[in-house]
This record gives sequence, structure tokens and C-alpha cells, in this order.
Amino acid sequence: MTAAEPLAPRIALADGTSIPQLGLGVYKVPAPKTAELVAGAIELGYRHIDTAALYKNEAEVGAGVRASGVDRAELYLTSKVWNDAHGVEETRAAFLESLDKARLDYWDLYLIHWPAPTQNRYVEAWRALIALREQGLVRSIGVSNFEPHHLQRLVDETGVAPVVDQVELHPWLPQRSLRAAASAMGAAVESWSPLARGGVLAPGSRDLEVLTAIASRHGKTPAQVALRWHVQQGLIVIPKSTSLARVAENAAIFDWELTATDMAEIAQLETGERTGKHPDDLG
Repeated sequence: MTAAEPLAPRIALADGTSIPQLGLGVYKVPAPKTAELVAGAIELGYRHIDTAALYKNEAEVGAGVRASGVDRAELYLTSKVWNDAHGVEETRAAFLESLDKARLDYWDLYLIHWPAPTQNRYVEAWRALIALREQGLVRSIGVSNFEPHHLQRLVDETGVAPVVDQVELHPWLPQRSLRAAASAMGAAVESWSPLARGGVLAPGSRDLEVLTAIASRHGKTPAQVALRWHVQQGLIVIPKSTSLARVAENAAIFDWELTATDMAEIAQLETGERTGKHPDDLG
């Protein structure tokens, strides 16, 4: 297998590392299909794969990486600790289990998946991640689904800010206040559910009409327009698809730009609607 050149630019992180702006998310990708999909995406030019303990396909991500033939150092691999393993010792054990499943020597980025505030243990989990980074087992550490007050507590109690906050973000939910807070702490923002789980592409919807009109002006698809909206704002984005044709289509977003008019039209799609839980409600 001969892989294409990397297709996405990299975003500088506050710890001196960098992350490919586009990645492949493998949430709900069946384990038997994951290795083939990951290897295929890398062959297309993807260098960033995002998984998690919850997804139960870390082993297959590792297998896909090895099948790709691309040197590990060229790839950017992310995983996440689940809510049942918060705590210093529990988080460390979960991290080492993830590495073992994937047969990797390190993760490029490891995240706390949710703050799970009713457990009140995410600061302990964060201390474990700090120690793992100091030991060289992970290059960068961050969080997912953290609101500004969760981020601030990490900084207040440990003095260490996450370099990434991966959150639900799409035209319905642009997360402007969270993005401002994360930026002030030096954290890059990464978008999960960048198409609102397909909701902005729902047949017959006003959202699709707006995106289709913009797409026709650029000779692109509505999905490409929505993904371009993310990268044009400096966001990291990890769309998921089990179709390699769609994975390739999702990557064709770096050689053209939306106009100010396009961006203003997409801004009108904001509703504040989430497709997942609010971080304060998931325990």
C-alpha cells in the first residue's frame, strides 16, 4: 500500500506540538470494519485518527495503522478515558490498557472524554494525564466536552491547561463563548458531530437548502461546505464515515474558501440545539 501525501494542514498546540486539522473519527464504526477503514483513510492522505475506550475499536485502529505501512511518527492518534475510570490510579490503568489494546508505544493525544461532574473526579483524572505526559507515554493531553467552568477548575487546581477541548460543534451549535474561553486558556477547539450527526443535511430541511445553495456556487457538496465552515474558523474537525468514498470527499476542503456572505448565511442556521448530552448532565 502506498499512501498519499498528508492532505491536511497542522494546527499548532500550546505545548509546542501540532495536530492535523482534519481527522477521521471512528465513533460507532464497527470493530470488524475499523482496521480496513483506518488503513484506507491513511492511504488517502489522512494522518489523524480519533478513537476512545468507549468506542471499543482501539485495537482495530492500531491494526489499521500497522497495515497502512506509514511510519508511526507521521501519524496522529487520539484516544480518551471513559467516565468509569476517573481517578489517578484508575485513569492511569485505563490509559495503559488503551495502549496495550492498540499495541502502541504512545498516544499523540489523550483526552478525558467527559467531565462527569456528579462524580467530581475529573481533576484526579487530569492529574493522572499530567503524570503520563511527564513520563513520555503521551505527547499531549486535553479534554472533551468540558465547559468553561470545568476548564477553569483544572487550571485553578493543577496549574496545567488542556491543549485541546473536543466538543460538539456544528452550525446549529457554534459554541462561541466556549471557544473564546478555550482560546484564552490556550486550548485549541476540536469539533465532534461536525454535521450535527447529519441533521444539517436532512432532506427537505432549511439547513440543507442553505448549504446546497452555497455548495452550488462553489461546485462542492453541502457536507463539504459544512466542513469547510469548521476549518475556515481554525477549528480541528473529525468527521466520521464508514464509506471510503465519503472519507475522500470530506477531505476536499482545503483548496477553496467560503465567502463572507457564505459564512453569514451559515450563521443563520444557529439554533443552540445539541445532538448529544449537555456536559453538566452526563454523569
